[in-house]
Amino acid sequence: MGGVTSSMAAKFAFFPPTPPSYRVVEGGESKLKMTDIQERDNVDVLKLKTKRGTEIVALYVKNPAAALTVLYSHGNAADLGQMYDLFCELSLHLRVNLLGYDYTGYGRSSGKPTEHNTYADIEAAYRCLVETYNVKEEDVILYGQSVGSGPTLDLASRLSRLRAVVLHSPILSGLRVMYPVKRTYWFDIYKNIDKIKLVRCPVLVIHGTADDVVDCSHGKQLWELCVEKYEPLWVKGGNHCDLELFPEYIRHLKKFISAVEKSTRLKIISGSTTDHGDKHRVSTDCRDKPRPSMDRVDHSRTSTDRREKSRSSVDRREKSKKGVGAENVMVGVDQPEKARNSIDRFGGMMRSAVLCNIDCFRPNGATGVGKS
Repeated sequence: MGGVTSSMAAKFAFFPPTPPSYRVVEGGESKLKMTDIQERDNVDVLKLKTKRGTEIVALYVKNPAAALTVLYSHGNAADLGQMYDLFCELSLHLRVNLLGYDYTGYGRSSGKPTEHNTYADIEAAYRCLVETYNVKEEDVILYGQSVGSGPTLDLASRLSRLRAVVLHSPILSGLRVMYPVKRTYWFDIYKNIDKIKLVRCPVLVIHGTADDVVDCSHGKQLWELCVEKYEPLWVKGGNHCDLELFPEYIRHLKKFISAVEKSTRLKIISGSTTDHGDKHRVSTDCRDKPRPSMDRVDHSRTSTDRREKSRSSVDRREKSKKGVGAENVMVGVDQPEKARNSIDRFGGMMRSAVLCNIDCFRPNGATGVGKS
Protein backbone atom coordinates (compact mmCIF):
# COMPACT_ATOMS: atom_id res chain seq x y z
CA MET A 1 0.00 0.00 0.00
CA GLY A 2 2.78 2.41 0.93
CA GLY A 3 4.65 1.84 -2.31
CA VAL A 4 1.50 2.43 -4.34
CA THR A 5 0.72 5.64 -2.46
CA SER A 6 4.27 6.95 -2.85
CA SER A 7 4.17 6.17 -6.57
CA MET A 8 0.94 8.10 -6.92
CA ALA A 9 2.46 11.04 -5.05
CA ALA A 10 5.51 10.92 -7.31
CA LYS A 11 3.30 11.21 -10.39
CA PHE A 12 1.94 14.48 -9.02
CA ALA A 13 5.39 15.76 -8.07
CA PHE A 14 7.65 15.12 -11.05
CA PHE A 15 7.16 16.57 -14.55
CA PRO A 16 10.53 16.37 -16.35
CA PRO A 17 10.55 18.29 -19.67
CA THR A 18 9.99 16.00 -22.63
CA PRO A 19 12.05 16.00 -24.72
CA PRO A 20 15.06 17.33 -22.77
CA SER A 21 16.22 20.78 -23.83
CA TYR A 22 19.83 19.73 -24.38
CA ARG A 23 22.21 16.89 -25.21
CA VAL A 24 25.61 16.07 -23.69
CA VAL A 25 28.48 15.33 -26.08
CA GLU A 26 32.25 15.06 -25.78
CA GLY A 27 34.17 18.21 -26.66
CA GLY A 28 37.87 18.94 -26.94
CA GLU A 29 40.33 17.47 -24.43
CA SER A 30 37.73 14.83 -23.47
CA LYS A 31 35.59 17.47 -21.80
CA LEU A 32 31.84 17.23 -21.86
CA LYS A 33 29.71 19.99 -23.33
CA MET A 34 26.01 20.67 -23.72
CA THR A 35 24.42 21.27 -27.09
CA ASP A 36 21.83 23.95 -27.87
CA ILE A 37 23.30 26.41 -25.36
CA GLN A 38 26.08 28.98 -25.51
CA GLU A 39 29.39 27.41 -24.54
CA ARG A 40 31.33 29.30 -21.84
CA ASP A 41 34.90 28.86 -20.66
CA ASN A 42 33.92 29.14 -17.00
CA VAL A 43 31.34 26.34 -17.10
CA ASP A 44 32.14 22.66 -16.50
CA VAL A 45 29.69 19.99 -17.66
CA LEU A 46 29.80 16.90 -15.45
CA LYS A 47 28.31 13.44 -15.12
CA LEU A 48 28.01 12.21 -11.54
CA LYS A 49 27.29 8.74 -10.17
CA THR A 50 24.77 8.49 -7.35
CA LYS A 51 24.64 5.88 -4.58
CA ARG A 52 21.38 4.59 -6.06
CA GLY A 53 23.09 3.63 -9.32
CA THR A 54 21.94 6.46 -11.58
CA GLU A 55 24.07 8.99 -13.46
CA ILE A 56 23.10 12.65 -13.31
CA VAL A 57 24.24 15.66 -15.32
CA ALA A 58 25.55 18.72 -13.50
CA LEU A 59 26.90 22.19 -14.34
CA TYR A 60 29.59 24.00 -12.37
CA VAL A 61 29.80 27.75 -13.04
CA LYS A 62 33.05 29.31 -11.82
CA ASN A 63 33.47 32.89 -10.63
CA PRO A 64 37.07 33.93 -9.84
CA ALA A 65 35.82 36.50 -7.32
CA ALA A 66 33.74 33.96 -5.38
CA ALA A 67 34.24 33.10 -1.73
CA LEU A 68 31.08 30.98 -1.48
CA THR A 69 29.48 28.25 -3.58
CA VAL A 70 25.76 27.77 -4.22
CA LEU A 71 24.36 24.27 -4.71
CA TYR A 72 21.13 24.88 -6.63
CA SER A 73 18.25 22.36 -6.75
CA HIS A 74 15.90 23.59 -9.48
CA GLY A 75 12.12 23.48 -9.64
CA ASN A 76 9.74 21.18 -11.43
CA ALA A 77 9.22 20.95 -15.19
CA ALA A 78 12.70 22.37 -15.85
CA ASP A 79 16.12 20.98 -16.75
CA LEU A 80 19.68 22.31 -16.97
CA GLY A 81 19.29 23.56 -20.51
CA GLN A 82 16.46 25.83 -19.40
CA MET A 83 18.24 26.90 -16.20
CA TYR A 84 21.64 27.51 -17.84
CA ASP A 85 21.30 31.27 -18.43
CA LEU A 86 19.88 31.86 -14.96
CA PHE A 87 22.74 29.93 -13.34
CA CYS A 88 25.34 31.97 -15.23
CA GLU A 89 23.64 35.25 -14.33
CA LEU A 90 23.32 34.32 -10.65
CA SER A 91 26.99 33.35 -10.49
CA LEU A 92 27.96 36.68 -12.03
CA HIS A 93 25.67 38.98 -10.03
CA LEU A 94 26.02 37.22 -6.67
CA ARG A 95 29.77 36.63 -7.09
CA VAL A 96 29.49 32.95 -6.23
CA ASN A 97 30.43 29.65 -7.77
CA LEU A 98 27.30 27.69 -8.60
CA LEU A 99 26.66 24.00 -9.12
CA GLY A 100 23.29 22.99 -10.56
CA TYR A 101 22.21 19.47 -11.40
CA ASP A 102 19.40 17.57 -13.06
CA TYR A 103 17.50 15.10 -10.92
CA THR A 104 17.42 11.44 -11.86
CA GLY A 105 15.08 11.19 -14.87
CA TYR A 106 15.42 14.90 -15.73
CA GLY A 107 17.31 16.23 -18.75
CA ARG A 108 19.96 13.70 -19.71
CA SER A 109 20.20 12.14 -16.25
CA SER A 110 19.40 8.43 -16.25
CA GLY A 111 16.68 6.60 -14.32
CA LYS A 112 13.27 7.68 -13.06
CA PRO A 113 12.59 10.53 -10.64
CA THR A 114 11.56 9.62 -7.10
CA GLU A 115 11.81 11.36 -3.76
CA HIS A 116 14.69 9.20 -2.55
CA ASN A 117 16.50 9.46 -5.87
CA THR A 118 16.55 13.25 -5.49
CA TYR A 119 18.15 12.83 -2.05
CA ALA A 120 20.87 10.69 -3.64
CA ASP A 121 21.20 13.24 -6.45
CA ILE A 122 21.93 16.19 -4.17
CA GLU A 123 24.36 14.07 -2.14
CA ALA A 124 26.27 13.26 -5.33
CA ALA A 125 26.34 16.95 -6.27
CA TYR A 126 27.56 17.94 -2.80
CA ARG A 127 30.21 15.21 -2.85
CA CYS A 128 31.41 16.57 -6.21
CA LEU A 129 31.89 20.04 -4.66
CA VAL A 130 33.93 18.60 -1.80
CA GLU A 131 36.00 16.06 -3.71
CA THR A 132 36.43 17.68 -7.13
CA TYR A 133 36.43 21.39 -6.33
CA ASN A 134 37.73 21.24 -2.73
CA VAL A 135 34.81 23.26 -1.39
CA LYS A 136 34.41 23.27 2.40
CA GLU A 137 31.03 22.62 3.97
CA GLU A 138 31.10 26.00 5.71
CA ASP A 139 31.43 27.73 2.32
CA VAL A 140 28.33 26.10 0.81
CA ILE A 141 24.88 27.71 0.43
CA LEU A 142 22.08 25.30 -0.45
CA TYR A 143 19.40 26.77 -2.71
CA GLY A 144 16.11 24.92 -3.26
CA GLN A 145 13.38 26.08 -5.62
CA SER A 146 9.86 24.63 -5.35
CA VAL A 147 10.21 20.84 -5.38
CA GLY A 148 13.97 21.44 -4.99
CA SER A 149 13.29 22.56 -1.44
CA GLY A 150 12.81 18.85 -0.64
CA PRO A 151 16.34 17.58 -1.34
CA THR A 152 17.75 20.91 -0.12
CA LEU A 153 16.24 20.63 3.36
CA ASP A 154 16.95 16.91 3.56
CA LEU A 155 20.67 17.56 3.05
CA ALA A 156 20.69 20.73 5.16
CA SER A 157 19.18 18.82 8.09
CA ARG A 158 22.19 16.48 8.02
CA LEU A 159 25.02 19.03 7.61
CA SER A 160 25.98 20.93 10.74
CA ARG A 161 28.39 23.52 9.32
CA LEU A 162 26.55 24.85 6.26
CA ARG A 163 26.92 28.56 5.62
CA ALA A 164 23.25 29.17 4.70
CA VAL A 165 20.08 27.93 2.97
CA VAL A 166 17.78 29.68 0.47
CA LEU A 167 14.22 28.42 -0.01
CA HIS A 168 12.55 29.74 -3.17
CA SER A 169 8.78 29.12 -3.38
CA PRO A 170 9.19 26.12 -1.05
CA ILE A 171 6.64 23.47 -0.10
CA LEU A 172 5.67 22.29 3.38
CA SER A 173 5.31 18.78 1.96
CA GLY A 174 4.08 17.16 -1.22
CA LEU A 175 0.67 16.24 0.18
CA ARG A 176 0.11 19.70 1.66
CA VAL A 177 0.38 21.26 -1.80
CA MET A 178 -2.76 19.37 -2.83
CA TYR A 179 -4.66 19.08 0.45
CA PRO A 180 -4.76 21.29 3.58
CA VAL A 181 -3.85 18.46 5.96
CA LYS A 182 -2.98 19.34 9.54
CA ARG A 183 -0.60 16.46 10.26
CA THR A 184 2.23 14.60 8.53
CA TYR A 185 1.26 11.22 7.14
CA TRP A 186 3.72 8.39 6.67
CA PHE A 187 3.12 8.23 2.91
CA ASP A 188 3.74 11.95 2.33
CA ILE A 189 6.82 13.06 0.38
CA TYR A 190 9.29 15.88 1.08
CA LYS A 191 8.33 16.44 4.71
CA ASN A 192 9.99 19.87 4.85
CA ILE A 193 7.73 20.97 7.69
CA ASP A 194 9.48 18.44 9.96
CA LYS A 195 13.03 18.86 8.64
CA ILE A 196 13.26 22.68 8.75
CA LYS A 197 13.59 22.54 12.55
CA LEU A 198 16.82 20.55 12.19
CA VAL A 199 18.57 23.20 10.07
CA ARG A 200 21.00 25.23 12.20
CA CYS A 201 22.29 27.78 9.69
CA PRO A 202 20.67 31.05 8.49
CA VAL A 203 17.66 30.48 6.22
CA LEU A 204 16.27 32.94 3.66
CA VAL A 205 12.73 32.28 2.40
CA ILE A 206 11.50 33.85 -0.86
CA HIS A 207 7.87 33.44 -1.96
CA GLY A 208 5.40 35.25 -4.20
CA THR A 209 2.23 36.53 -2.61
CA ALA A 210 0.21 35.60 -5.73
CA ASP A 211 1.61 32.06 -6.06
CA ASP A 212 -1.25 29.94 -7.43
CA VAL A 213 0.73 26.68 -7.44
CA VAL A 214 2.27 26.59 -3.95
CA ASP A 215 0.46 29.04 -1.72
CA CYS A 216 2.57 31.69 0.00
CA SER A 217 1.46 30.24 3.35
CA HIS A 218 3.92 27.37 2.74
CA GLY A 219 6.87 29.76 2.70
CA LYS A 220 5.58 31.76 5.66
CA GLN A 221 5.06 28.71 7.83
CA LEU A 222 8.50 27.34 7.00
CA TRP A 223 10.02 30.71 7.88
CA GLU A 224 8.22 30.70 11.24
CA LEU A 225 9.70 27.27 11.97
CA CYS A 226 13.29 28.27 11.12
CA VAL A 227 15.77 28.13 13.99
CA GLU A 228 17.91 30.94 12.58
CA LYS A 229 15.70 33.25 10.56
CA TYR A 230 16.86 35.80 8.03
CA GLU A 231 14.66 38.64 6.76
CA PRO A 232 12.29 36.92 4.29
CA LEU A 233 11.22 38.27 0.92
CA TRP A 234 7.50 38.14 0.16
CA VAL A 235 7.35 39.28 -3.47
CA LYS A 236 4.14 41.28 -3.88
CA GLY A 237 2.30 39.99 -6.94
CA GLY A 238 4.90 37.29 -7.58
CA ASN A 239 3.67 33.94 -8.90
CA HIS A 240 5.36 30.55 -8.72
CA CYS A 241 7.78 30.78 -11.63
CA ASP A 242 8.41 34.48 -12.22
CA LEU A 243 10.15 35.74 -9.08
CA GLU A 244 13.45 36.21 -10.93
CA LEU A 245 11.80 38.98 -12.96
CA PHE A 246 11.22 41.20 -9.92
CA PRO A 247 14.09 43.63 -9.09
CA GLU A 248 13.81 42.89 -5.37
CA TYR A 249 14.65 39.23 -6.02
CA ILE A 250 18.27 39.77 -7.02
CA ARG A 251 18.64 42.76 -4.69
CA HIS A 252 17.59 40.75 -1.64
CA LEU A 253 19.71 37.76 -2.66
CA LYS A 254 22.78 39.99 -3.00
CA LYS A 255 22.15 41.42 0.45
CA PHE A 256 21.83 37.94 1.92
CA ILE A 257 24.97 36.60 0.24
CA SER A 258 26.91 39.65 1.40
CA ALA A 259 25.68 39.16 4.96
CA VAL A 260 26.53 35.47 5.25
CA GLU A 261 29.89 36.02 3.57
CA LYS A 262 30.90 38.60 6.15
CA SER A 263 29.65 37.25 9.43
CA THR A 264 27.91 34.49 11.35
CA ARG A 265 26.01 37.08 13.33
CA LEU A 266 23.07 37.69 11.05
CA LYS A 267 20.13 39.94 11.54
CA ILE A 268 16.75 38.39 12.17
CA ILE A 269 13.43 40.06 12.60
CA SER A 270 10.56 39.49 14.95
CA GLY A 271 7.83 39.92 12.34
CA SER A 272 7.24 39.35 8.63
CA THR A 273 8.25 42.06 6.17
CA THR A 274 9.02 42.71 2.54
CA ASP A 275 12.39 43.78 1.13
CA HIS A 276 12.79 46.75 3.46
CA GLY A 277 11.28 48.24 6.56
CA ASP A 278 11.19 46.63 9.97
CA LYS A 279 13.98 46.91 12.50
CA HIS A 280 16.33 44.01 12.88
CA ARG A 281 17.73 42.35 15.93
CA VAL A 282 20.97 40.41 16.12
CA SER A 283 20.61 36.66 15.95
CA THR A 284 22.20 34.65 18.70
CA ASP A 285 24.78 32.15 17.55
CA CYS A 286 23.18 28.76 18.14
CA ARG A 287 26.15 26.72 16.95
CA ASP A 288 28.43 25.15 19.56
CA LYS A 289 31.58 25.45 17.48
CA PRO A 290 32.56 28.47 15.36
CA ARG A 291 32.88 27.87 11.65
CA PRO A 292 36.54 28.02 10.58
CA SER A 293 35.91 30.22 7.54
CA MET A 294 33.83 32.65 9.56
CA ASP A 295 36.46 33.09 12.23
CA ARG A 296 38.43 35.13 9.75
CA VAL A 297 35.77 37.80 9.73
CA ASP A 298 34.63 37.55 13.35
CA HIS A 299 37.72 37.34 15.56
CA SER A 300 36.05 38.65 18.68
CA ARG A 301 33.17 36.48 19.86
CA THR A 302 32.62 38.66 22.93
CA SER A 303 31.50 41.65 20.93
CA THR A 304 27.78 41.94 20.26
CA ASP A 305 28.39 43.76 16.99
CA ARG A 306 31.51 43.15 14.92
CA ARG A 307 30.74 46.11 12.72
CA GLU A 308 31.28 48.62 15.54
CA LYS A 309 34.95 47.64 15.82
CA SER A 310 35.47 47.83 12.08
CA ARG A 311 33.55 51.08 11.58
CA SER A 312 36.64 52.94 10.45
CA SER A 313 37.26 50.52 7.59
CA VAL A 314 33.59 50.65 6.65
CA ASP A 315 33.71 54.44 6.60
CA ARG A 316 36.65 54.38 4.22
CA ARG A 317 34.62 52.28 1.81
CA GLU A 318 31.47 54.38 2.19
CA LYS A 319 32.78 57.96 2.40
CA SER A 320 29.56 59.58 1.27
CA LYS A 321 27.31 57.78 3.74
CA LYS A 322 25.53 60.09 6.21
CA GLY A 323 24.37 57.46 8.66
CA VAL A 324 25.81 54.00 9.13
CA GLY A 325 23.30 51.18 9.71
CA ALA A 326 23.50 47.41 9.67
CA GLU A 327 21.24 47.32 6.64
CA ASN A 328 23.60 49.53 4.60
CA VAL A 329 26.68 47.58 5.62
CA MET A 330 25.18 44.26 4.56
CA VAL A 331 24.01 45.51 1.19
CA GLY A 332 27.61 46.17 0.16
CA VAL A 333 29.64 49.08 -1.15
CA ASP A 334 28.40 49.33 -4.73
CA GLN A 335 27.24 52.75 -5.86
CA PRO A 336 23.41 52.92 -5.97
CA GLU A 337 23.34 53.75 -9.66
CA LYS A 338 25.68 50.90 -10.53
CA ALA A 339 23.60 48.49 -8.45
CA ARG A 340 20.41 49.67 -10.14
CA ASN A 341 21.92 49.19 -13.60
CA SER A 342 23.14 45.74 -12.60
CA ILE A 343 19.65 44.75 -11.42
CA ASP A 344 18.10 46.10 -14.61
CA ARG A 345 20.51 44.04 -16.71
CA PHE A 346 19.68 40.95 -14.67
CA GLY A 347 15.94 41.49 -15.12
CA GLY A 348 16.35 41.97 -18.84
CA MET A 349 18.38 38.80 -19.10
CA MET A 350 15.77 36.80 -17.23
CA ARG A 351 12.95 38.05 -19.44
CA SER A 352 14.72 36.48 -22.40
CA ALA A 353 15.55 33.24 -20.56
CA VAL A 354 13.39 30.12 -20.65
CA LEU A 355 11.93 29.76 -17.15
CA CYS A 356 9.68 27.16 -15.62
CA ASN A 357 6.07 28.05 -16.37
CA ILE A 358 4.32 24.77 -15.74
CA ASP A 359 1.71 24.30 -13.01
CA CYS A 360 3.94 22.11 -10.88
CA PHE A 361 2.29 19.47 -8.68
CA ARG A 362 -1.00 19.77 -10.51
CA PRO A 363 -2.21 16.61 -12.28
CA ASN A 364 -3.38 18.56 -15.33
CA GLY A 365 0.02 20.24 -15.54
CA ALA A 366 1.51 17.05 -16.90
CA THR A 367 -0.31 17.48 -20.15
CA GLY A 368 1.56 20.66 -20.90
CA VAL A 369 5.04 19.45 -20.18
CA GLY A 370 5.73 18.04 -23.56
CA LYS A 371 4.64 21.28 -25.17
CA SER A 372 6.96 23.53 -23.24
